[in-house]
Amino acid sequence: MPTTDQVMEVLAEVEDPEINKTITELGMVEDIAIEGSRVGVKIKLTIPGCPLKDRITKDVTAAVSRLDDVDDVQVVFGSMTDEERQQLSANLRAERGAANPEMEIPFANADSPTKVIAIASGKGGVGKSSVTVNLAAALAQQGLRVGVMDADIWGYSVPRMFGVTGKPVAFDGMVMPLQAHGCKVISIGFFTDPDRSVIWRGPMLHRALQQFLSDVHWGELDVLLCDLPPGTGDIAISLAQMLPNADMLVVTTPQQAAQKVALRAGKATEQTGMAVAGVIENMAGFTDPVSGEVHEIFGSGGGQELAGALETDLLGRIPLDPRMVEGSDAGVPMVLSHPDAPASKAITEIAEQVGARSRSVVGRSLPLTVS
Repeated sequence: MPTTDQVMEVLAEVEDPEINKTITELGMVEDIAIEGSRVGVKIKLTIPGCPLKDRITKDVTAAVSRLDDVDDVQVVFGSMTDEERQQLSANLRAERGAANPEMEIPFANADSPTKVIAIASGKGGVGKSSVTVNLAAALAQQGLRVGVMDADIWGYSVPRMFGVTGKPVAFDGMVMPLQAHGCKVISIGFFTDPDRSVIWRGPMLHRALQQFLSDVHWGELDVLLCDLPPGTGDIAISLAQMLPNADMLVVTTPQQAAQKVALRAGKATEQTGMAVAGVIENMAGFTDPVSGEVHEIFGSGGGQELAGALETDLLGRIPLDPRMVEGSDAGVPMVLSHPDAPASKAITEIAEQVGARSRSVVGRSLPLTVS
């Protein structure tokens, strides 16, 4: 017959799928009952009606069933008291070192280990969000802890491309990001009616970004990717103010017109204090699957020319592939569904470069000027 200590030992391997800490560490195991080969476990959920309790049931059952002489596992649920939730929230905030938990942005601290990368484009339609989602999935495949913040408030598309739906759970002022393909994800799309436009101006946009960065419990991240809206508007400026140590990747197509517009987005970093970490050329030619001939549908050379103008590196050229679009609509990044495709290999190589680069020099000033 298993002992209580043995059951607790295997439960210490079960993580809460929202907070990404073990249920024993979070104090969620309320009671254990053992009768012969039957084991009962009572779990205290962080909030009543937690949408992921089926996942917790499955993981607890699988863990306890590994013990010798266990034939049946029963999982029942209660919920934490208000005092227990407040204490858990306080512990989580203290863990990330937030001196002012209502406003502190942990990634802005000089000693933050998280590499923040803003992904920008000069215009829409260049595949910036597709690149962001696939790059995030590729980084997660490399074993990095990845977060994705969909900062494109008006034209959010990251939730669909990741195939993640639902509303994030919140308790005591903290929001738990949703997860997909090994990445933590937050988007205004989780909180709004998908059929209605988000019509916000500067102050509201600024506050939304601030909440995404300070009120979301991201946990320990190696990389945070921020999918910016096209152009150089309020959101890009606000993000630079909040995260002056962030790097920027600029996405363009080979077309000269797109390259010229993307140059403005990259040059904006000279006024915001960010650093351009590289250029990604998307839609870089289409290879005919029958003849093998490469068609430069959107021209050629735009990515290299942009990198030269911005005095940075061209990190990679991603060829056109209809499966990229199919993956975005299906919610499965192409790097996962077709890892051997040329486009997937190009993105994986870019991810390897991004993952290997050190964090930007900390403590840079923010030379914003008002004309």
